[in-house]
Amino acid sequence: MHIAEGFLPPLHAVAWGAASAPFVVHGVRALTREVKAHPESTLLLGASGAFTFVLSALKIPSVTGSCSHPTGTGLGAILFRPPIMAVLGTITLLFQALLLAHGGLTTLGANVFSMAIAGPWAGYAVYRLLRKSGAPLMVTVFLGAFFADLVTYCVTSVQLALAFPDPGSGFLGALEKFAGIFALTQIPLAVSEGLLTVLVMRLLMQSSRSDLVRLGVAKLTGGAGAQQEATAR
Repeated sequence: MHIAEGFLPPLHAVAWGAASAPFVVHGVRALTREVKAHPESTLLLGASGAFTFVLSALKIPSVTGSCSHPTGTGLGAILFRPPIMAVLGTITLLFQALLLAHGGLTTLGANVFSMAIAGPWAGYAVYRLLRKSGAPLMVTVFLGAFFADLVTYCVTSVQLALAFPDPGSGFLGALEKFAGIFALTQIPLAVSEGLLTVLVMRLLMQSSRSDLVRLGVAKLTGGAGAQQEATAR
């Protein structure tokens, strides 16, 4: 997913940066409010960011100028909602560009839009829709993480197709080629990420259940039986 440094035309790089900026600014405000209101969230926020950093650093060569890898953004989006995940994802991408030569500064806006904005929003939308329909929590977590990963690569395919349309078939022809190549590696990766996210969520249910209840992910138990699900934010 990480588009390499200098790979996008300058106009495209600037445009994606401008498109991403409002989401990141909004996310910074949401993150500030969360930390001020609930300082105890700091540890879980750090764990969500670390999960994203580690998974998205596992790159597999794919299309020229980009790569395939898990994203790790579904977990943070489910726990803290997509605006905060936009900030955590941006920090991850910035550090990877500076320290690992993974992605780049000129392509930061494009990478943020696909991995830290579009993917988390898509995954969270699937998660919320299924939760409202009464699906089991772990099913919704799996599908939320799956689609957060897969949509990231769909958006990256669009970004690359816009920048490098096919000489004969234009944007649609390029999109078909980019998406087709990505699909070979990304669908199995998305399934794997979904399963890993379920495993992490099960561990959090054991170690940080009170935090998950406050965040609206888990249900209150005990007393006179199971309580209603905590009010979703």
